[in-house]
Amino acid sequence: VNLAGRSVNCRYNGVNRRAVHDSRVVTTQLLAEAVAACKNPPKVWINSSTATIYRHAEDRPQGDFDGEVGTGFSVGIAQAWEKAFFDNENNRVRKVAIRSAMVLGDEPETVWTVLQRLARLGLGGRMGNGIQMVSWISDLDFARAVEWLAENVAATGTYNVSSPNPVSNARLMCCVRDSAGRPFGLPATKWMLVLGAFFMRTETELVLKSRWVIPTRLLKEGFEFQDPELKKWSSKC
Repeated sequence: VNLAGRSVNCRYNGVNRRAVHDSRVVTTQLLAEAVAACKNPPKVWINSSTATIYRHAEDRPQGDFDGEVGTGFSVGIAQAWEKAFFDNENNRVRKVAIRSAMVLGDEPETVWTVLQRLARLGLGGRMGNGIQMVSWISDLDFARAVEWLAENVAATGTYNVSSPNPVSNARLMCCVRDSAGRPFGLPATKWMLVLGAFFMRTETELVLKSRWVIPTRLLKEGFEFQDPELKKWSSKC
């Protein structure tokens, strides 16, 4: 199971773009060479990818079979990542690429805890217009999905690994505020987010792109989610 990749929570300057690319694509290429050289290769290789490969979608969800690939830096990285994974065919190895949504957990400095910190500072309102969709998955269901894909011998190709219940940014932030014990949070306009992202050394794409992804294949093939909704973190959700 290869989940290697530099965090995308950074400014997309030349140095970071190269690190984001190489930590994903070059690592996968090196692993492909190692697997090809094995006399007894692993039966299954699960490689990380990202749900960001799909376009900004406000009109309809992007499923495994009808999702439309987007454009831009992040999409290009995702395409190169999957190409490096699938280009080296090996009939002895079953390959699965997981197009993962944002993983939510209670670990320090992960998405949920960072958003909670903003909420406690009074900055937990909607971001932009708030209608952009947020696809997510709990850390437990992410681990369970990886295990399920490893054990399901029929699983091959790409899989959307996300909760079947994506939410709008506005609703997500409502849940975050509730979990942080803050009934109100100041909304952030796009120009405020651009300014804030500069000082936080990150990019607005992480919160403004509408990632509306559903796990069509996982549901069709029988995977059962333990945390299908955000109620794990907030009673209002």
